[in-house]
Amino acid sequence: MLELVIDARIAALSPEMDVRRILPFRKKRMVGPFIFMDHAGPIEEAVLREANDIDVLPHPHIGLSTVSYLFGGQVMHRDSLGVEQIIRPGEVNWMTAGRGISHSERFEDPGILKGGLEMIQTWVALPEKYEETNPSFRNYKPEELPVFTDKGIWMRLIAGNAYGLKSDVNTHSPLFYLHVKLDKGTPLALPMEHSERGLYVVKGSVEVAGHRYGPGQMMVFTKGVDPLIVAQEATTLMLLGGEPLGERFIWWNFVHSNRDRIEQAKEDWKRGRFELPPTDNEEFIPLPEDRTRPAGSPPPPPALS
Repeated sequence: MLELVIDARIAALSPEMDVRRILPFRKKRMVGPFIFMDHAGPIEEAVLREANDIDVLPHPHIGLSTVSYLFGGQVMHRDSLGVEQIIRPGEVNWMTAGRGISHSERFEDPGILKGGLEMIQTWVALPEKYEETNPSFRNYKPEELPVFTDKGIWMRLIAGNAYGLKSDVNTHSPLFYLHVKLDKGTPLALPMEHSERGLYVVKGSVEVAGHRYGPGQMMVFTKGVDPLIVAQEATTLMLLGGEPLGERFIWWNFVHSNRDRIEQAKEDWKRGRFELPPTDNEEFIPLPEDRTRPAGSPPPPPALS
């Protein structure tokens, strides 16, 4: 059955650009290992060109992997490993922070803005034994990712395994992550391999058990059920989930099973102990003011990070 519907909330990436924030949610902090999900755009090229500054300056992460997936536009990624990578639509950009990494996203090349911008970014929490692993980054081209097509359906497996498909993207725990397009009237069943499963509507709409759901809504389903999902128009979906990892603390850009480790990361960033990207080290996002908040309720982390 349908366990929960999450309506995306608006969060400010910059004064010029808002994003839709789906995870974390107060009633559902994680879906499988996925602990964060933002949907940016679509933002028209003209709007982007008028914006004074939508760059995301260097900032830190620990204890997670970030996954950037674009539908349109391009983003320049730079990180403290020395990686410089233009992120393009259909590619998977998997950055594992582990014990610590910093990175930036820039829009300095006018060509990057061509066609506008739309992207989904998720964070995948790491199992405890990998939380302090060495940081890494890998870009996967669309042709490296499994694709399935049938009447009225197209899907690309971004990571993990589902529907008999398996991705070569290197992950640290059992999960699945899919980009799905459905024609009007096309039915879809969720993958049954995983304990926790979520479906996010990027555009279009679907009907589930007589109710219609549209853009900006995520449905989370109970383990073991096989709901019938039917596209009510041409629809784009993101499906994700996997096996739960247990409790995780999240504050700003830091995720970890140990709250004290997050306190250490905060102090390390404040004291300049994180390395910055070698070719983007003139500025950075300072540590937010640490106001008193309920446990597990972080200040909004920067989107596209």
